[in-house]
Amino acid sequence: MPKVSIIILNWNGWEDTIECLESLYQIDYPKFDVIVLDNASSDGSIGKIRKYCEGKLKVKSVFFKYCINNKPIKIFELTNKSLTNKIIPIELLDLPSNKKLILIRNDSNYGFAKGNNIGIQYALNCLKSDYILLLNNDTVVNKDFLNNMINVGEQDKKIGIIGPIINYYENKDIIWFAGGKMNWFKYPFYHHIGINDKEKNFYSGLNYCDWITGAAILIKTNIKDIKLNNRFFFGCEDVDLSLRVKNNGYKIVCVLDSKIWHKIGSSRKKSSNKKIVWIFRNLKTNLELMRIYKKVYLMLLPIYIFQILLKPLENFCINIFRILFRSSL
Repeated sequence: MPKVSIIILNWNGWEDTIECLESLYQIDYPKFDVIVLDNASSDGSIGKIRKYCEGKLKVKSVFFKYCINNKPIKIFELTNKSLTNKIIPIELLDLPSNKKLILIRNDSNYGFAKGNNIGIQYALNCLKSDYILLLNNDTVVNKDFLNNMINVGEQDKKIGIIGPIINYYENKDIIWFAGGKMNWFKYPFYHHIGINDKEKNFYSGLNYCDWITGAAILIKTNIKDIKLNNRFFFGCEDVDLSLRVKNNGYKIVCVLDSKIWHKIGSSRKKSSNKKIVWIFRNLKTNLELMRIYKKVYLMLLPIYIFQILLKPLENFCINIFRILFRSSL
């Protein structure tokens, strides 16, 4: 049975993280290690995560019932500066997957790409994993989500990256992500399949696509160069990785029988409370992705600027239409 390392990045979000952990510790897949990397949180996250593992902090969720049976959870705690040749103690290896946690404390906020890369390198060097799953801390998983993805990955050696269908946490039957498609002529050129559609409209099976979101991305470790691009602090790392893997001849697939729920925008809200700052930061990141994959990106830049400027007008017209429609009822 393939071994999976599940990497969760935490930054000032312990409440989301322990809900995510509790859902993970109740899955039906038996062979996994959970690695939580803390990006120098200032909200007491480390202490709260320790308290949860001790069984002294219960988790409330509409998606599952809290389970005390696997508490206390044994923690193997490290810092990013002490990872060289550090392996899990034998007594920790002998524990069931839902009874242990690897906690790595980063000395700074390294962002999404570099922060996760620390965990990826540790999983490759010390855990010898067959798969690595990057999972957002603001997600909750279904019990069979990992088992269903691994089954698909093991059936086809040319599948390189796998993702689940992702629904909104607040509206659990509505889709946020069912695979990603690229369109270099429509800003921001990476687009969600099935967004805001009802889950019942999507059948079970596989959706072959161009990219998988970093909110939940399962990667085979026998692929070369699976680290995220450190050029990206937060945003486009997942698209960049998916495109690299696909360009190397591997398939990218969303498994519609595998499901999680996502609190959309939690990380973005924490990273910047100023909308205008976020818009320009997002534009810079998107253009960096474009520069890497399209040499003629400067020729397309006027089209993107026009589309960006047109978006507020489009939203205004949509809102006016909604007001007029409601008033006519």
